[in-house]
Amino acid sequence: MVSTRLALVDYGSGNLHSAARALGAADPAADIAIATDANDLASASHIVLPGVGHFADCAGALRAKPGLVDALERHVIQHGKPFLGICVGAQLLASLGLEDGETPGLGWIAGDVARLDPPQGYRVPHVGWNAIEMSRPHAVLAGLGPDPHFYFTHSYAIRPRHADDVAATTDYGGAFVSAVARANFFGAQFHPEKSQAAGLKLLANFIKWRP
Repeated sequence: MVSTRLALVDYGSGNLHSAARALGAADPAADIAIATDANDLASASHIVLPGVGHFADCAGALRAKPGLVDALERHVIQHGKPFLGICVGAQLLASLGLEDGETPGLGWIAGDVARLDPPQGYRVPHVGWNAIEMSRPHAVLAGLGPDPHFYFTHSYAIRPRHADDVAATTDYGGAFVSAVARANFFGAQFHPEKSQAAGLKLLANFIKWRP
């Protein structure tokens, strides 16, 4: 009997196929379902929100799906289902995105999403492999070893208002927040589905997570 049913939210802005393949590789016993509407979240034990592109476009696409934001609030915030946001899916946890003007996010993490501002010599977008430094122990980051590297491709990053919401940072000419966490939800600015062994370990941790 499958104990974990993952709902991978399809709102037209995510890297669904690579995320589904990676989740399946991380735990072949998990049942992975593409959630195309709000009702698809009801039977899920875990919810994954991917996201690729611009914050405003992703936020608009998410809100364009009837009842989806309300369903996410109900299942994640009220019912406490484990949630993973990936890249822009993690940024959407913030109160506000500053890309292409000001766009409201889900507001689960107080703070905004701002453009990276590294010193001269560092390119934006930040593309490639980089290490994360854990700010505190977390079940989703367990067992990754002393210097885990993940794959990034982004120009913006979340800036939480409260330090307790920071799960990991990354140095790119200065520190930016590369993972956030609170209660039963976790957001990764990097792409675990593209991060080989470290990414599969993180996804396996998420699938086993019972906060």
